[in-house]
Amino acid sequence: MYEKTFPNKRFKYTLEFLKKHVSNSETILDLGVENPFSEIMKQHGFHVENTKGEDLDIDTSTISNSDATVVTAFEIFEHLLSPFTVLNSIKADKLVASVPLKLWFSSAYRSKTDMLDRHYHEFEDWQFDWLLEKAGWKIMDRQKWTNPTRKIGIRPILRWFTPRYYVVYAEKVSP
Repeated sequence: MYEKTFPNKRFKYTLEFLKKHVSNSETILDLGVENPFSEIMKQHGFHVENTKGEDLDIDTSTISNSDATVVTAFEIFEHLLSPFTVLNSIKADKLVASVPLKLWFSSAYRSKTDMLDRHYHEFEDWQFDWLLEKAGWKIMDRQKWTNPTRKIGIRPILRWFTPRYYVVYAEKVSP
């Protein structure tokens, strides 16, 4: 069923993880502009508002002014110079976030033509955990999954069993 309704495995697993921790009655601020996954969340009954494309390293006003009860950030933090600043500006008590994991056999992604589509960070799971902890979040649940491709070669074979994505559900720790 899912294979025909989702463009990829990542969206399927992300939605399942989100549904496990967030109810449809909660409001979501999704970091990043509207995208295929924010549309999927809406199709599944979530109330979603996105940031407007501002540079979140410089302007966190949309985040700090939001009344959303949950913030989602799916493959956003690797694009920020200072994810700590963004995590610190969140007022919501719940966070669902995913990052691509650093792979020992593949260098970080960098676009030579698109300034917005660059990875300043690719995390190992423990690094992302520490970042969340330092910003005042307690991880309540986590999951990893692979991202196999149908290409031929050593790296495509490694992608069949090496986790590529890491998603966490975290709650804000009281100061």
